[in-house]
Amino acid sequence: MSDVVSPRKIAAGLDEHWSPRVVAELDDSFVKVAKVQGTLAWHSHEHEDELFYILKGSLTIEMEDRTVVLHEGDAFVVPKGVRHNPVADEECHIMLIERKSTLHTGNEITGKTRSLAEQLRPIES
Repeated sequence: MSDVVSPRKIAAGLDEHWSPRVVAELDDSFVKVAKVQGTLAWHSHEHEDELFYILKGSLTIEMEDRTVVLHEGDAFVVPKGVRHNPVADEECHIMLIERKSTLHTGNEITGKTRSLAEQLRPIES
């Protein structure tokens, strides 16, 4: 049986930016939360869509053909194969829903890239 989780509280308790943490899983997907600020990296996920849901603050998602700005309570799906770059001018808390095969920054490796093992680390309570 699953445990009750509060994505908002877990995200608020994180101490690293751009380091998603898995808080739940369903079928072939993970539910992750992260605290973000600044710029992540231009990247894409060739075979997976990526859902962003804003728990607190605002997030800009730059794409090659447009830019979207998300505010608390907004959700947006970046379609598979679309190059994007998440940017948060101020600290923002997000929830992500991604297939388990989704690599954090796609095929782009940066100092902010987190492995699946890092994302699955136990969360301090």
